[in-house]
Amino acid sequence: QVRLVESGGGLAQTGDSLRLSCAASGLTFSMYGMAWFRQAPGKEREFVAAVSRSGASTNHAESVKGRFAISKDNAENMVYLQMNSLKPEDTAVYYCAARRSFSGSEEMTRIYDYTNWGQGTQVTVSS
Repeated sequence: QVRLVESGGGLAQTGDSLRLSCAASGLTFSMYGMAWFRQAPGKEREFVAAVSRSGASTNHAESVKGRFAISKDNAENMVYLQMNSLKPEDTAVYYCAARRSFSGSEEMTRIYDYTNWGQGTQVTVSS
């Protein structure tokens, strides 16, 4: 019954900003840690950013640290990925993922911990 729906992707140029949104339903959102992963053509799906169930803790991949910021709004069942200073290397399909959290402080970066996934939204960055 869990549904995650991404939006906000599109075409951008180097240096532009985009904000991705993920709307969650069918779950008690405050009990789930959330994350963004991305997959470029010919490459494996990779971790981008994650946020704890409360929104208090975040983790960002080194490749996006300082440029991207994940956030979680438990009142609206939404998770966001603010992407600034976009580069062509950011081109990929971006997926929203959910992970049931019991402690609120566990590992957040392992792809196999995430049990629910959105359909993905395409981000294309040109030079």
